Order: sequence, then C-alpha cells, then structure tokens
Amino acid sequence: MPLLSVYFFSGSLEPSNVIHQFLMPCKISVLLYGGQVVSWKNERREELLFMSSKAVSKPPKPMRGGMPICFPQVANFGTLEQHGFARNRLWAVDEDPSPLPPTNNQSMVDLVLKSTEDDLHTWPNRFEFRLRVCVGANKLTMIPRVRNVDSKTFSFTIALRNYFSVSDVSEVRVEGLETLDYLDNLSKRERYTEQADAITFDDEIDRVYLSTPTKIAVIDHERKRTIVLRKEGMVDAVVWNPWDKKAKAIPDLGDEDYKTMLCLDAAAIENPITLKPGEEWKGRQELSIVSSSYFSGQLDPRKVINGLH
Repeated sequence: MPLLSVYFFSGSLEPSNVIHQFLMPCKISVLLYGGQVVSWKNERREELLFMSSKAVSKPPKPMRGGMPICFPQVANFGTLEQHGFARNRLWAVDEDPSPLPPTNNQSMVDLVLKSTEDDLHTWPNRFEFRLRVCVGANKLTMIPRVRNVDSKTFSFTIALRNYFSVSDVSEVRVEGLETLDYLDNLSKRERYTEQADAITFDDEIDRVYLSTPTKIAVIDHERKRTIVLRKEGMVDAVVWNPWDKKAKAIPDLGDEDYKTMLCLDAAAIENPITLKPGEEWKGRQELSIVSSSYFSGQLDPRKVINGLH
C-alpha cells in the first residue's frame, strides 16, 4: 500500500485547521480544535464513525461525534466542566514528538496540548498532553501521553470517546463486559453487576464498566462487521446511547440520530491517574475492523474477545 500524508489548512470546518492522513485507501480526518478525529474510513471507503446530523464546528463547543477526548475530567466526576476542557482547546501539531516504538505501514500525526495560564485558573496543574493518531489497514490507533510538568502531584481522569456508526443500535451487541460491575449514571451512579451475556440496546444507557478486559467487541449484525477495541492503561469502559427522549433534548443531536450511533469509550475513571512531578502516563487504544460475517459463522465473537482473530 502506498503511504501518503497530506495536511490541509482550509475547508468548510471552522476553525479551518484540519489534518487529513491517508494510508490508501484508508483515511482519517483530525480537527485540531479538540484534537478530535472526526472521520475514519476503511479500505472500502465506508465511514466508521458517527457524526451528528446537527454537528457544527463552533468553538468553544466540540463537534458532536467522532472521537473527542475527555480530560482532565470525565463527565461530571469532579468540579470541572462536563468532560473537562481538552476537547475545547486548539491543539498543535507536535513537530518534535517524544520517541515511541515505530508504527510500521501506518500513517500518523502527533498532536500536543499544553496548559495555558487560563487553564491554570480552572485546573491549577501544569501538564503536557501528547497524542499520536495512526491509521493503517482497517486499524486506527491512539496513543495518549500526559506528563506532569508542575512542581506538585496531580490526578486526572480520562476517556477516549468513540462514537461508532452502526446500522441499527437495536441490532448491535457489545461483548466482553459480561459479569462485570458498573456504575449506572442513570441511577445516581449506583453500582450493579452485569447479568446479560452481552449488552443489547432497547432504551437509554449510560454506564461506566469497571476493571474491564483489554478487548471489547462491538458486533453489528446488519453490516456483518465487528469493531474490536483493544486498550492499555485505561481499565474502565463507558457505554452510552441517549435513546429517543434524551436525543430530543440534546441541541446538537438529531432526533433520530441515536438509532445509528453507539459510544464505547476507553477510560480511567474509578481510580484517577496520579502523576508526581516529572512523571508521564501513557495509554493506548487500538480499533480494528473484522470484516468476516457474524452470521456466516466465520466470526465467533468469543474468539474475537480471546484474541484469536
């Protein structure tokens, strides 16, 4: 596959800084505002990420969809604004990124967000957040790194939110979270244990699954496609769909959009990450597409979870 990297700094999105990375024929588009991946297309040029029908790029609000970054706080687990401020800041291309293992046969971009004086009024901790985004053949990898450049210890929570495009959420299954404890955000964060063999969707869901495995599968029956999420450094996972009533109450989400979206996040929430001065935390999220048909018997979801595919 030929490797091609192209940077565009003009377009219909405002602010206009958009990075397009290609590993032909796969493609991702990254918005510098928020360091947010807003499009991911596979080798068949199919869009894999959901973007709201009412999505607009109007800072200081992030776009509804894609892959926003929640940092240094997830949801309202703290005193900061919902999901923290990283998704509401203009990131920069990291021209001199710290060394990382080579990413063979992948196209990548390195971004960086550094604390500003304005940020310190809200969250008084100096940090550097570096993000590497890589696209390969039916694979998208994100490597977040947070360094404490302050003189004191601080803690944070983080989530890489993934808005997946699905055919019909009522026909989708999430496997890999069976028997696990979760916090139900619809019940004042009461703690429950998952009883179902797989998570299916027929109503609003907003849960933080705790101490989750490194692999979780999203199985889309109608599209005969499975997205496998592999993660490191983020032990929790968030599952969210607003369903019909909540969707109508969200200004930048179409009334029917909930039917074709599902959020599954790699996260560290229950136990915040703590860094001493000079320390760095590194996580990793890898999304891969299994194109084998679930119905044909070529794909056994249990094998996906166990890493046999």
